[in-house]
Amino acid sequence: MVGPGDRVLAACSGGPDSVALVALLLKLRAEMPLEVILAHFNHRLRPEAAADEAFVRGLAGHFVLPLVVGRKDVRGEARKRKLNLEEAARELRYEFLRDAARKAGATRIATGHTMDDQAETVLMRIFRGTGLAGLAGIGPVSGPAGCPVVRPLLGLRREGLEAFLRAEGLEFRTDASNLDRRFLRNRVRLGLLPEIEQGYGPRVVEHLATLATLAREEDELLAGFVRELADEFITRRAGEASLDAKTLALVPPALARRVAREFLRELKGDLRAVSFRDVESVLGLKDGKRMTVKKGLALERAGGRLVRARPKRAPRAFERRWGGEGTITVAGTDFRGSRLDRTSGLSLQGDDRRRVLLDLGKLRLPLVVRGRKPGDLYRPLGAPGRKKLTEALRAKRIARGDRERLPVFLSRGEIVWVPGLPVAEKFKVDAATKTVLLIERKAAALSAGRGRGRR
Repeated sequence: MVGPGDRVLAACSGGPDSVALVALLLKLRAEMPLEVILAHFNHRLRPEAAADEAFVRGLAGHFVLPLVVGRKDVRGEARKRKLNLEEAARELRYEFLRDAARKAGATRIATGHTMDDQAETVLMRIFRGTGLAGLAGIGPVSGPAGCPVVRPLLGLRREGLEAFLRAEGLEFRTDASNLDRRFLRNRVRLGLLPEIEQGYGPRVVEHLATLATLAREEDELLAGFVRELADEFITRRAGEASLDAKTLALVPPALARRVAREFLRELKGDLRAVSFRDVESVLGLKDGKRMTVKKGLALERAGGRLVRARPKRAPRAFERRWGGEGTITVAGTDFRGSRLDRTSGLSLQGDDRRRVLLDLGKLRLPLVVRGRKPGDLYRPLGAPGRKKLTEALRAKRIARGDRERLPVFLSRGEIVWVPGLPVAEKFKVDAATKTVLLIERKAAALSAGRGRGRR
């Protein structure tokens, strides 16, 4: 974690762990060339915050070490960033440490996390729900290679460090908020862990720390394998990534989830707040459906592939009247109407997406051609009754984006035809039909029909 010639920025709150960190780094400095700089972040959360800062200033003077101090209104930032107090404090603290390290030219940022912190973290993640990555707990080294965050005390118990400080005659501050049992970590630290140690095994902290190490190493091994595997399922084109969800469904679930997580990481930038249920929902998404994973990230599936969903736009409203002959252009699509004699040997077979045959005698012209509206009802050919137009379009697997642009043909307020659906039962051509109105769609076909989807 630390080598000869390193310049270490040591995070120091004034508590026993961070004071022990500084003292041990100075003992290491006696054995190798090493620079140590103290960094203290004042959260301004407690009345004692100013006294803590003064204590660290005194500690820097005692050891004759340079000191960098940062201050921030954590409560205000928590409201601004919409985070809980603990998350905001952590984010601001690490932002300060990274900035201070950059300005000081530090090669390492050292924090005083201990084996007890590791055990508490693993238990808290189990309670909240976690996988292998969560069981890995606090990493001993994290962040960019140029100036990583190192945690040299993860192999040491807190009580041992306090004994070391007493032996060295070094004072430290006690944070009263660490006794507040409203916080989960404090309840684990003050209540649960001591009870487990007393009633179930004195080495539980050590065992949880070992679990974290094993989980981290195995997770890193799997992650490297999955990053290579992910390239077989994730396609990157024109700056956008898509996931072959259809093929991914054939691999073991554990690998499928990890590939899906890599896909989400690529789209979102990180996996913060992405849960097991989110990943399962992504893998279970059906063609023609969309879902919001987290704010700012929505996905849709079409043709077996998952892509970032485009923002929904309200369809442009339109309504035209049409005599049924000649060409009408609606929603960027041309439709041509023709009157035909029923005795002309016209085939009644057709492509519902491209054309429709209507009994002209059952129509009242002009037809109304408009966009889809909420509550539209329609009775398909051969159906016993009416159904919601939305359900009929979904059943035909017409892509969601195409549905918003579809024109709806009506006669006397009743739906006659919608491209992609069969003619309405009331207006079908039958044995008594004398004149047929043929409407043909002249543009490219919509993304409709079984097995077809927008790509």
